[in-house]
Amino acid sequence: MPTATSPPKSSMLVMPRVVHFEINADEPERAVKFYSEVFGWNIQKWDGPVDYYLASTGEKSEPGIDGGITRRMSPSDGTVNTISVPSIEEFMARVAANGGKVMTPKMTLPGVGYFASCQDTEGNVFAIMQEDISAR
Repeated sequence: MPTATSPPKSSMLVMPRVVHFEINADEPERAVKFYSEVFGWNIQKWDGPVDYYLASTGEKSEPGIDGGITRRMSPSDGTVNTISVPSIEEFMARVAANGGKVMTPKMTLPGVGYFASCQDTEGNVFAIMQEDISAR
């Protein structure tokens, strides 16, 4: 029987992985220029409901993840890693059951999926996302 610290067998088939990073910036356009010029990242403005830039950090055949750049909303906002999960509700419950905090309710990202911000037991903020292109 699963405990608060062990995932149920159904969720153990595929271990959730970090799939996206988010860099918070006081001036996103300045950060876009910086990361483009320093690392050669291809950064494009997202055509979504928020001011957001998608960063492609390399070839898909190479190891690594892509990310985004967004406007910093609070002085304490830092880099946030997003972990892909098969069920947003299940993992929100698991975060809380293991001493973490769910910082935001489940949010819908149209055409992308479902998202929630969380905090671990050490105060680090991370996000979880359930991919679902039919999300509206």
